[in-house]
Parts: sequence; C-alpha cells; structure tokens
Amino acid sequence: MPIRSIKNQYRGINAHLHSTWQAANDWANFHSGQITYLVAALINKLRDIGYTAVAEDSLQIRRLDSPESHQKHPDVALYDLDSVRPFLPQRDAAHHPMTVAEALYGEELDERAYRAIAIYPLFEADRGEPVAWIELLSPTNKGDSKDAIAYQTKRRQVLNGGMVFVEIDYLSETPPTLPAASRTFPYRIIVLDPRPDLNSGPAEFAEFRVDEPIPTVKIPLNAGDELAFDFNAPYQKMFEEYFFGDKVDYSQFPVNFERYKQVDQQRIACRMLAILKATRDGVDLESAAPLDIESFPLEDALAQIKNWAT
Repeated sequence: MPIRSIKNQYRGINAHLHSTWQAANDWANFHSGQITYLVAALINKLRDIGYTAVAEDSLQIRRLDSPESHQKHPDVALYDLDSVRPFLPQRDAAHHPMTVAEALYGEELDERAYRAIAIYPLFEADRGEPVAWIELLSPTNKGDSKDAIAYQTKRRQVLNGGMVFVEIDYLSETPPTLPAASRTFPYRIIVLDPRPDLNSGPAEFAEFRVDEPIPTVKIPLNAGDELAFDFNAPYQKMFEEYFFGDKVDYSQFPVNFERYKQVDQQRIACRMLAILKATRDGVDLESAAPLDIESFPLEDALAQIKNWAT
C-alpha cells in the first residue's frame, strides 16, 4: 500500500517529489506557487526595516530575441521604501573567500571585459531599481540550451547594473549554473553582491544535501542592511497547503534514484526506512514529521528496505 503524508517527511527539499517533477517536466506548478509563498514571507520580514518584495516576470521566460528582451524582471524583486537610503554608502569592501567575478568566471575581470559587460542595459521598474533580484531556477534554464544561455546573459546584465542577485536551485538532476558551485551537492542558494564591483563584491554559496533543512541565507540590502531569510519555512508551508504529500509514495524509491550521489541515496534510503518502521508501529506521520532517523550505510539501508518489501 502507498505511504503518504500531508506533512513533508523530509527536513528540507522532498526528494521524492522533486524527482517526479523533474522526470515528468512538471515544474511550473511548483515554481509559480513557491514564488507566491516566498513573496509573502519576504514582505512579512522586510516591512519593519523599510523594504518590500514584489513578484514580477522572471528573467527565465524572456528570450534574447524577444522584442521585450530589454525589460528584465526577476521572480521576486526587493525594493527599498526609503528614498534616501539607496544613495548612502554601502559597507566597505572587505576580503571574501570568493568574489562575484570569481564565481561567474573563475577569475577577476580585466578592464576590457568589465567594460564589455557594462554595455548591457539596466532594467527599469515602476518602483525604481530593485535592491535585490531573486530567481528560482526552472529545468529549461540550466545546461546549455537557448533559454539557459539567455538566462545567464541577463544575469550578467543585472549584476553589471549593481543589483544583488539571489539564485535558488532546487534541481538535483542538472549541474549548477555557476562553475564555482560544487557538483557534489544537489541543492544550493547563491547570493551575488556586485557592490562595489564584480572583482570585490562577495559571492556566498549555501549548498545543502537531501534531508537537510533549506538554509537561512543573508540577503544584502542597502546601506549595510541585510535580511537573514529562512527559505525553509515558505517551502514547508506550501508543501502542506498545496497537499503535495498526496503525490508522494514513501514506500517506493524516488524516480531516477540512481542519479543522486551516494551520500544522498543513503539519506533517502534512511528516511524511507524510518517512515516504513513508523508506519508498521502505527505512528501518526502527520504529528511526527519529520521523523528521527537512524543512519545506516547505504547497502544496509537498501537491504532493509528490500526485506521490508518482501
């Protein structure tokens, strides 16, 4: 019998569900809904410090050959409600483990390369220029497709315009969009702050594994302000309120289970084993999510699940 739960049984990204969406090319429903939940959570956190968030058309749906290609809009834009603060000095440049230029290109930009990027037009919006730009990646915008190349080009335009850029990547089956990101992690949130310039602005990588909570990430704003934002909360809220749990059967392995790194396969198998045992023992999955798990080597966990099925 299928094992289902309205509550997300994973501590973070639900690997079962995301594998199904990627295999079935059915990402749009999650993407649009998650943007709505992110905006609501951001507005709630930003209001007290004088900023707001607005959902707008994504970079990812506008091609370079589109007549509207000069109109660049994020999934979520953060705006400063203070008309003076955007012109106040930012924090002094400091040494960071990685700069935006290194994250994008693996090295600093020389003057000619920097000027070439500077020719890209800046975006415009009714509320003025956003402080930060947030994108939730979709499958077609990773890799080397036309859409992916268009997205990367427009991301460079935004960064060249001095805008903080936040990229959310919950897609485990395709490599990251930045060469500096690790391919050993299935998920990541990347924050690129091109201020004062690409060669000294910091690049922060919050990379995480299956069954780890989606991290809280600091988003730089204006004049030294920053928002520590919990990306896990809106994800979990949407999972329950959209009843995504009805689409997940924890008695079966995720689609394309073999495409996960072994460390993440082990986490999935141990999570499944905990759910199987809890179901046998009559534990209410709705009140116990996420369950505590025992950590077994991958081979042991797989053997136990196989024995359970027989």
